[in-house]
Amino acid sequence: MNNNKVKPSILPGFMELLPKEQQKFNDIVNKITKVYEENGCLPMDTPIIEKSEVLLAKSAGETEKQVYRFNKGSNDLSLRFDLTVPLARYVAQYFNDLNFPFKRYQVGKVYRGERNQRGRYREFYQCDLDIIGNEKLSISNDALVISMVSKGFKAIGLKDYKFQISNRKILSSILTEIGVNEITEVMILIDKYDKIGKEEFEKNLNDLIGEEKSSYITNVMNIAGSNEKILEELKSLNLESEKFRSGIEELENVINMLSILGVEEDEYLINLKIIRGLDYYTGTVFETFLIGNEGYGSICSGGRYDNLAQNYTDRLLPGVGISIGLTRLFFVLGEIGFLDNYVVKNPVEYLILPIGDTLNYCGEIFRKLEAEGKTSQIYLEDGKLKKKMNYADKLGINKVILVGEDEAASKLVKIKDMVSGEESIKGFSEI
Repeated sequence: MNNNKVKPSILPGFMELLPKEQQKFNDIVNKITKVYEENGCLPMDTPIIEKSEVLLAKSAGETEKQVYRFNKGSNDLSLRFDLTVPLARYVAQYFNDLNFPFKRYQVGKVYRGERNQRGRYREFYQCDLDIIGNEKLSISNDALVISMVSKGFKAIGLKDYKFQISNRKILSSILTEIGVNEITEVMILIDKYDKIGKEEFEKNLNDLIGEEKSSYITNVMNIAGSNEKILEELKSLNLESEKFRSGIEELENVINMLSILGVEEDEYLINLKIIRGLDYYTGTVFETFLIGNEGYGSICSGGRYDNLAQNYTDRLLPGVGISIGLTRLFFVLGEIGFLDNYVVKNPVEYLILPIGDTLNYCGEIFRKLEAEGKTSQIYLEDGKLKKKMNYADKLGINKVILVGEDEAASKLVKIKDMVSGEESIKGFSEI
């Protein structure tokens, strides 16, 4: 007996699925990306490993600490930590070969050396959708990417979600208008609002900018009501800042465009607390939460960036992107019971079961079904009929063709419906 066996295991923070769950995962991805393609988005892919000098051209702070970085020979390499930075490199590199606005989607694994937490992974799939312009890009595209994700969620049967939308120009310009010098620190603090809670937020904000300015900002952040009411209250502040007026105008345009694109009013709301931590967002920002399960955090987020590829080219390439954290979403959908009733149809329509010396005739049936555009599989292992039927049942194959020696001699097939239990006998030509 060999006692030197290595115990099979994987690192914490990585997800593996059994086949049935993997089928559900794949089905979700396929349905969402089908929506993207039907709306004119093109598929693309980028390497998991990038040159560190390219991938980390702008990164600093927490992001750079989380990057998996290593040397191979004289090469300084890193695993991609999102799909947006490689997109920036890609667009700059292949600019002359792309048509603008460039609408793309990408599904791929990314890597972050985060502290392992429940529902947060070090290796995870993202599904990104971006629209990139050359020199300029209509604000309507900010609504377009949200509408496509809305259609994607509906395609998988997900209903209870809410897009929360804001514009970074609004709060940043208000901070400037009331004389706050610590704009970056305040924006970072606002981004942490849901994590630290109301009391700690207000205390930290008071300590940072003083009670008077803190009170003004808090009142603006807490403007509530319908989207129209929030926009009216913002306009009534009557600030002179051009940036402030631009932010409100953009937000209003996005809200109007969502309605034009058929996104239901109860799917989205304006939430001025949405900031998005990444510093390349410059205008519209959004996060998406499952209604009643907000504690799991955002399952989908993104926003507008004025100059996607500024680290790689002098060309102005504005864009808007939205990203679904697929691995995290799948975990959350499992936690809330959504996946319990998620049915994936087995692509194999028929399981052909040889009984006795009938393999040659089973092959004829297989080829006939294939010619008729039907999918089938021949069970090639020995065993009792009950075991073979159980195999079909566990894989969710709804129809079994029983091929005994009598059927082979008479050129017949016996078809059993695994759902109803009904059996029928047909001639070979009737298949």
